[in-house]
Amino acid sequence: MVKTHIRLGHSPDSDDAFMFWGLAKGQVQSDLEFEHILRDIQTLNDWAREGKLESSAVSVHAFAYVADKYALLRHGGSFGEDYGPMIIAKRPLSTDELRDTVIAVPGILTSAYLQLNLYFDELFGAGVKPKFEVVPFDEIIPAVQAGKYEAGLIIHEGQLTYEREGMVQIANFGEWWQKKTGLPLPLGVNVVRKDLGPDVVTEVSRCMRESISASLTHRAEALEYALQFARGMDTPTSDEFVGMYVNERTLDMGDAGVKAIKLLLSEGARIGLVPAVEVEVVD
Repeated sequence: MVKTHIRLGHSPDSDDAFMFWGLAKGQVQSDLEFEHILRDIQTLNDWAREGKLESSAVSVHAFAYVADKYALLRHGGSFGEDYGPMIIAKRPLSTDELRDTVIAVPGILTSAYLQLNLYFDELFGAGVKPKFEVVPFDEIIPAVQAGKYEAGLIIHEGQLTYEREGMVQIANFGEWWQKKTGLPLPLGVNVVRKDLGPDVVTEVSRCMRESISASLTHRAEALEYALQFARGMDTPTSDEFVGMYVNERTLDMGDAGVKAIKLLLSEGARIGLVPAVEVEVVD
């Protein structure tokens, strides 16, 4: 019998590599055949809008544009628990300075960019948008260091390394969102294409959950595998980063995670940044 082929897109980051260790190393048995497609999140967001892959990691922001094609998996989500994307600079910036500063951002479909716009809406009022330029996420801190930009919006491991690179924090969206809503901050999710049919969708969901569970159970082995995707991070920093974004909420986002995603997207629709969508979740 020919196995159903599932192209599974995820970013070449240590946290994604960690959670997919179970699938990559044969810890999950299935009649599905998984092919791992590693691309940066901006590419995966763009591909999802085309429906190119059967299953993929996408930004929560981008999900608003692909909800017609993809259902949301409860497993594999990344959330900030009182931490998350940050605005950083070489020196403290006043509120008035921030309003007029061009901020280097990692992409307009990233969840961080959506959160930046919501933050500006709250801080400055309706209609005030941040000034920005798109810069690859791993070039933002060097660009700020070099004086190309006064401030940057950082994601991934930059959240752990910005201080040692001479940066100061201007805003932390995880802290801001937690204070505002009492909920975890949605960042990335995994999705599956609806046209695969309910049986395949359910099986992809099961495999995802079992892969994450295997990685959490065999943490040392999964972490060793993930280190090859750590972009030069030392082991303690990589371990901390993985722990931030692969945990029990990654295994199942729970009602709070689903509520947070729906709220973030509805807030995005309120300010006109994303279309209003129904969020279909695979149990």
